[in-house]
Amino acid sequence: MISIDEAYVEGAAPNAEAMKNGRALVVKGKFRALHIDATETILFGECQGSGKDPYQCSSDFSRADQPTHRCSCPSRQFPCKHCIGLMFAYVLKKASFKAAEVPADLAAKREKLASREEKKKDEVAKPKVVNQAALAKKIKAQLDGLDLLERLTLDVTRIGIGNMNAKSAREIEEKAKQLGDAYLPGAQAALHRYTGLFAEEETAAAGKTPAPGRVPGGVGEAVYSEALDQLSRLQALVKRGRAYLQRRLEDPELKPEVESSIAAWLGHAWQLAELKAAGLVQADAELLQLAFNTHDDVARKEYVDTGVWMNLSTGRIQVTQNFRPYRAVKFIKSDDSVFHIAQVKELFVYPGDTNPRIRWEGMVPRGVEPRDLQRVRDHARGDFAAVIKDVKTNLKGPLADKQPIHALRFRRIGQVGGVPTVEDERGERLTMTDAGMTEEPASCHLLQLVSPSLHEDQTLVVRFRHDLDRRQLEVKPLSIISGAGVVRLTL
Repeated sequence: MISIDEAYVEGAAPNAEAMKNGRALVVKGKFRALHIDATETILFGECQGSGKDPYQCSSDFSRADQPTHRCSCPSRQFPCKHCIGLMFAYVLKKASFKAAEVPADLAAKREKLASREEKKKDEVAKPKVVNQAALAKKIKAQLDGLDLLERLTLDVTRIGIGNMNAKSAREIEEKAKQLGDAYLPGAQAALHRYTGLFAEEETAAAGKTPAPGRVPGGVGEAVYSEALDQLSRLQALVKRGRAYLQRRLEDPELKPEVESSIAAWLGHAWQLAELKAAGLVQADAELLQLAFNTHDDVARKEYVDTGVWMNLSTGRIQVTQNFRPYRAVKFIKSDDSVFHIAQVKELFVYPGDTNPRIRWEGMVPRGVEPRDLQRVRDHARGDFAAVIKDVKTNLKGPLADKQPIHALRFRRIGQVGGVPTVEDERGERLTMTDAGMTEEPASCHLLQLVSPSLHEDQTLVVRFRHDLDRRQLEVKPLSIISGAGVVRLTL
C-alpha cells in the first residue's frame, strides 16, 4: 500500500520549480485519468501537456524505499513535474484514483526492473576484484603527497602566523594544488582552511564582504588561536596519515582502516560495498531529522547539504552529507529538510567518532508519532557536566570533530547578563552563541520567538564549540524537541 503525504512529495521533487509546477497540474485539472493497481503499489495516469497527446506517467512503489517514476515527456528531471503532480493528486484527491490493470508496456518495464534488481543482488554477492598493483601505486602517490603537505606545513610555520598575508596564502594554495593530483583532496582542503584565515586580507582592505566560510581579513590576532589549532591539525594529518598508509601497504589486501576517520581525512571516497564488507551497516533503522542546513564550503569548492538525525534505536546523533561541487552543482540534486521518520532497511555508517556520517540507498517514510519524540527525550543527556567532560576529552584529538552535536535535556532556557543560557536540573549552565559557527545560520535570537513553554523542561539539540581564546565551551542551539514536535532553529 502506498503511504505518502505532501511533505514526502515535496521532498521527492528535484527542485522547488518542479514541485510548484507539479502541484499546479492538479489544481488546473490537467490529469485526464488517474489509476491505481489492485495491489495498490503503482499509480499511473494521463496528464495533458501542451501537445495533442497526453503524457503517460506513473509512480511505482513496488520497491517502497526506492520508487520508480516514469513519464513519456521529454524532461530530464526525475521525477518530472508530471510524476510530482501524479503523487500530489494521490495525496490530495485519493478518491479520484480508480482501480485498473497495469498497462502491458508498463508491466513489462516493471518486470525488466525486477530482473535487473535480482542481477544486481547477485553481482553484489560476488567478491569484488581489486587491482592490487594499481591500488598500491595510488597509496605510494598519497605518501609522496603527504611529503609535500609536510613541506608546505613547515613553510607556513617558518613564515609565522604574524607574517602571513593574502599574498603568501595564495602562493601556498597554488602549491597545494598538487595534493589533488596525489589523491589527497581532504588534506588539500585542510590546508586551505588554514590559508583561508588570511586570504581575505585584501578583500577586507577594499571594503568588500568576505566570501562565505572565510574569516574577515585584517583582524590580526583574532585569528591566531584558530591558526595554531589548524597548524596542529595539519601536523597530525601528516603524521597519522603516513602511519596509516604505511600500514595499508603492509596489508596484503590493502584494506582501508575502519576504526577511525583517517581514510576520509585523506580523501577516501567510501563505497557502500566497502562499508558493508566491514560490517558498518545497521539493519532496519529508524531516524528522525533534528536539523538541516546547506553551506558553501569554500575550501573544498562545493556546497554541502547536512542533515542532523537521531537514530531512534541507538540514540546516536548522526549526519547525512550531500556534496555538490561548484562545477557539477546543476547535475546533482540537493538534499532538503525531512519532516517524517525515515525507515531504512540498511543504514550504512561511515567510520567516525561522535557524529558519524550515514547513508542509505532507499527509505520508507512514516509520520512522526509521540513515542518517537519521547525516544528522543529518553536518549538525550540531562547531566551537562558529564557531557562537557566527554566533549573536552574528544577535543584533545587533533583530528577529532571540533564541533560535535549532542541532545540535552534542560530545566530552563534564559539569559544571564544578557547572554542566552541553558541550565540542567543540577544548575550546571552552558552559554549559547552563534560565534565561530558560520556553516549554519544564526539561531540564538530565534529563542525569543518560540513559545515560553518551550523554554522549560524540553530537549535541546546543540552544536558545541570551544572558544580557544577564552578556553570555554559554548553551544549553538539547532532545535528544540517537545512532546508536540521538532522546532527547528536553523532551516
